Amino acid sequence: MAATIAIVDYGMGNLRSVLKALEHVSPPGTAVRVSSDPQVVRGADRVVFPGQGAAADCMRALRRTGLDEAILEAVQDKPFLGVCMGMQVLLETSEENQGTTCLGVFPGRVRYFGTALDRLPEGRHFKIPHMGWNTIRQTGTHPLWAGIPQDSHFYFVHSYYAEPADAALRLGVTDYGIAFSSALGRDNVFAIQSHPEKSAAAGLRLLENFARWDGAVP
Repeated sequence: MAATIAIVDYGMGNLRSVLKALEHVSPPGTAVRVSSDPQVVRGADRVVFPGQGAAADCMRALRRTGLDEAILEAVQDKPFLGVCMGMQVLLETSEENQGTTCLGVFPGRVRYFGTALDRLPEGRHFKIPHMGWNTIRQTGTHPLWAGIPQDSHFYFVHSYYAEPADAALRLGVTDYGIAFSSALGRDNVFAIQSHPEKSAAAGLRLLENFARWDGAVP
């Protein structure tokens, strides 16, 4: 039976670029499917959870469709990739929308860039959102980093950043006025703030690594 990858669709954002990128790099015979059906997510061999929009809207859509429970089941034992908002809502809470309760897969919170950037010394100014190309410094080894050079460039679009409660979760750091966690991981779950489907060779290699990953971390 062909391996399957489910891309979680909670009704926000165009997922076509994620689909096309995964189809391009996955092993022959892999079935890649965008779906809002919790049963499809449960039945897939691997799950990709991309996201954009506001945290409260994301969580509201997940709960309305039952995708929140399907995601919480998937992170228990499937190779799982969270992307952008799909990374942020894996934490416990977000400062967005006056405070949003998230999925709680990782301990920690999501914070607004403006709060930290306002405290920078005079003369250092950074626009919000953080948008465009920036580097990720790999701070931990992981199968999804295989073949990706240190300090490779990835494409970002976000106004909030992850602050994990456990430093051991941090697998990548990016500097934007402050050093923030741009990749997190534990066991079979890997999450990245940038958009790998828009990140040229480095991003495609990360997706290829995921499509072949069995969820084990040496």
